[in-house]
Order: sequence, then structure tokens, then C-alpha cells
Amino acid sequence: MTSLKEREIAANPYSSLGTADLIKQMSEDVSRLVRDEIRLATLELTRKGKRAGVGAGMFGGAGVLALYGGGALVAAVILALALVMPGWLAAVIVGVALMMLAALLGLGGKRQVSKATPPLTKETMKSIKADMDAVKQGAHR
Repeated sequence: MTSLKEREIAANPYSSLGTADLIKQMSEDVSRLVRDEIRLATLELTRKGKRAGVGAGMFGGAGVLALYGGGALVAAVILALALVMPGWLAAVIVGVALMMLAALLGLGGKRQVSKATPPLTKETMKSIKADMDAVKQGAHR
């Protein structure tokens, strides 16, 4: 029959190791775990990156097709107007209308971009300054 101590050692192989050996083993286990986690994250990001690339390509293709479709609709409007006026005048009217719409969208976009700059918010800057002040005060103590 085995003693209680022998059964504990058999159940837990680390119980017979000294403190230094346990710390060394723990360090090796943590290093292996971190390497494995980094490897897993790298594989996952690679997979997601490939999917994102395919998705971006599909968005690009949709944009090109939408551009061609928009051009066809513009041509249809010009041709429809050309039934009641000279073709060149219909093209000028549609072109001016499109340029005015583009100018309005451009101004709206400029307004939105100017609202978004600077990229750091005032609250973030205050927080960073407070953190830096706290670090400086801690260093002077």
C-alpha cells in the first residue's frame, strides 16, 4: 500500500520540485503560453486580413459598377432632355446640375472633416496632461 505522501507526489509531479525549479518551470510555461497565444493571434489576423482584402475588392468592384450605372443614367437623362431641346443643351444642363451637386457634397464633406480635426479630442489631451503631471509629481517624491 502507498502512503498519502506518495499518492500526493504521484498526483502532482511538481510537489517534489524545489522553489527554484518551480519558478523556472513556471517561467518556461508562461513563455510557451505567450508564444502560442502570439502565434494564434497571428494566424487569426492573417485569416481576417485575407477576408478583409476580398471584401475591399468586392466593394471596389461594386463602386466601379455603380459608377458605370450612374453614367448610363446620366446619359439616359441627357437623351430624354434631347427630345425637347438640342442635345448639346441637354448635356450642358445635366453637367451643370451634376457639378452643383458635387460642389454641395464637397462643401458638406469639408465641413465634416474640419469638425473632426484635430484627431485627438480635448478630453483625451486633458487626460494625458493629467497623467503626465501625476507621473512628474510621483518622480519628485
